[in-house]
This record gives sequence, C-alpha cells and structure tokens, in this order.
Amino acid sequence: MKHIDEYRDGNLARAMAVTIAREAMPGRHYQFMEFCGGHTHAISRYGIEDLLPDNVQMVHGPGCPVCVLPIGRIDDAIALAMRPEVTLCTYADLMRVPASAGANLLKAKAAGADIRMIYSTLDAIRIAETEPDRQVVFFAIGFETTTPPTALAIKLARKRELANFSVFCNHVLTPPAIRAILDSPDTRGVRVDGFVGPAHVSTVTGITPYVSLAAEFEKPVVVAGFEPLDVVQAILMLVRQVNDGRHDVENQYTRLVTAQGNQIAQREMEDVFELRSSFSWRGLGELPFSALRLRDAYADLDAERRFAIETVAADDNPACECGDVLRGLRKPADCKLFGTLCSPETPMGSCMVSPEGACAAHWTYGRFRDRTRAGTSQIVV
Repeated sequence: MKHIDEYRDGNLARAMAVTIAREAMPGRHYQFMEFCGGHTHAISRYGIEDLLPDNVQMVHGPGCPVCVLPIGRIDDAIALAMRPEVTLCTYADLMRVPASAGANLLKAKAAGADIRMIYSTLDAIRIAETEPDRQVVFFAIGFETTTPPTALAIKLARKRELANFSVFCNHVLTPPAIRAILDSPDTRGVRVDGFVGPAHVSTVTGITPYVSLAAEFEKPVVVAGFEPLDVVQAILMLVRQVNDGRHDVENQYTRLVTAQGNQIAQREMEDVFELRSSFSWRGLGELPFSALRLRDAYADLDAERRFAIETVAADDNPACECGDVLRGLRKPADCKLFGTLCSPETPMGSCMVSPEGACAAHWTYGRFRDRTRAGTSQIVV
C-alpha cells in the first residue's frame, strides 16, 4: 500500500543507516530528541536505534499530551465526574492515568461516577443532545492536533444552544515545551543537538512556528512523518545540518505538512481559544503561555468557569521517574519501578499508560530487554 509498505522497506532503512554512520563524524556525539510520542513508538517498534552508530543517539521528549498533564488536572476531572449532575466524556487513554492517592478515572467510574469513553468530540455533543438533564463535560486534551475538533465542538454547541454542554480545556502547545527543553539552565533539560519535529501537530501549525526557536537556540529541526523511513531520513538530515553548522527548519514530511499548515484550522482555534498566562506540565513545571483556555465569548461553555474549578497542585509518586523520562534525562528502563511495580497492568505513571508514552513504547516492543546502550550514562546533559 502506498505510504505504508514503501516507507517500511528494511533494505532501504539499512542503507540509509550506513549513510548516517559514514557521515557522522568520528569523535563527535550527536544527540537528537524526538519530540512526539508517535516517533518514540516508531523508533521502538522498528528498532531504529539499533541501526544507528554508537555516536548517534535519540532521547525522548515531552510530546505525549496525556503524559505531561499534571496530577492536579486529573484530580479536577475526577471531582467533576463525582458530581451527581455531571457526565464526564473522555478519551480512553485518560482513564487509567494515576491521580492523587492512587485514584484514576476508571476507579471513579467503578465508584459510580458517570464517565463515558468517547471516540470524538461529536460523541460528547450527541450525549448532551440526547440527555438534556445531564451536565455533559468534555475532558479536552492534546496538542495543536486535537485542538481544532474541540473548537468546532464548542461552536456546534453554541449553534445548537446546548446549555448542558461544557469543555474542561487542557490543550497545550508544542513550541513552549521545546523552548523549555532548550532554555533550561539546570538539570531540568538535556543536551539536544537537534529535534525530530512533530508530524501531526505540524499538519495544523505548519513548520513556521519552529523557525524562531531554531534560530534563537541554533538547533536544527526536521519535521518528520511516523513511518520508519521518515524517521531515519530525518536523523540523516539532522546529522548533515550539524555537520554543516546549520540550524534550519526542514520538512521531511512534505506529503502532508506545508510551511503555513492548515490555516482554516488555525482560524478556528484562534476564534475560540486564547493563551493562558501559565500552565503546569508534568516534568517541565509551570510554563508561561503554553496552554489554551476558552475566550470570554465562550465563557458559558467553559467548565472551569461553570463549576468554579480551582486546580490544586499535587505531587507525583516520588518513586516514579516519568518527569525525567519526559525531559529526556532518563530512559524508561532506568526507572527502578519499570517492569516491576510499574507495568501496563499496574501503571505508576502516565508514561506507562498513554499509547504515546515512552515507557509504554519500551514495554510494548521490548526495547529494554536486549539493548546494551540503554542507561543515563549515555545521555549527555
């Protein structure tokens, strides 16, 4: 199938890896961060790290929106769901994310909360229409990829005059997270020579938002697709940029991503949302202007205002090292809980729960079992 088999050609991947090994300068260590969780899974699933020479290493970034959501916001969602008049609509990957005191949405549902797993924002709209006596709250989460559907749902609810529908907004933005990684004066950050830029996000935003970051921090960015050849080619493009002393934003994913992105989606987002002055990220802390909230024009559809939600900060499990994994400081298998107390059946942190989480990727594809290069000693801070 076009764009499937042709982008999974093992012989071509190995040939490209030989080129990377040939062009990577001896004595130089290249360390690239794949920002997106989809890339993390592709790297683990197809064994891309095994193809790379020893001096070219990938580190995982904070590109999993479920993983970076702080515990306090999960606590808020649970508190909302426990209200007798509320029906909370959420995507399945949020159900088992740990909250305070070992709670999660799945346990809240078992305790009687009306929590329903949905596949799209329109499912939440339909529930609000068919059950007018319920206060239906959509738990909105995601980067720029999933923000336009939330904007459209809000506009549709307004058009249909759904007084019982609201949105608990947790949409976050990609560029501030990249900035936080690069602008860390302490051990919050890891040394990064370049980024494999997000794919789905860039179909909406285009590649333009990364240009100022690449110039300011002098780090190359290559936006790449999710197939193995996409990722390997992006790594080769990054090696060449580093060798040339360039810090450009290049688009490997030209079959879907353009320079300006989806301007219709951008206008919908701009119309409905505005920047929050600050938002807390797991692993990265408080980041200014890194998340969205509903504009005043849509205040009546904002669950935070309707239910007077005031988030209380909550600490992660002190034994869980999900925060360090999200910053690229540790490999998942370096966490002492990984594969023992923490597994997909009994997750201690969000990185093991989310389909885009680095810990879930390492577990699912068994990359931690045979690798001899895994470990923080290989990560340069």
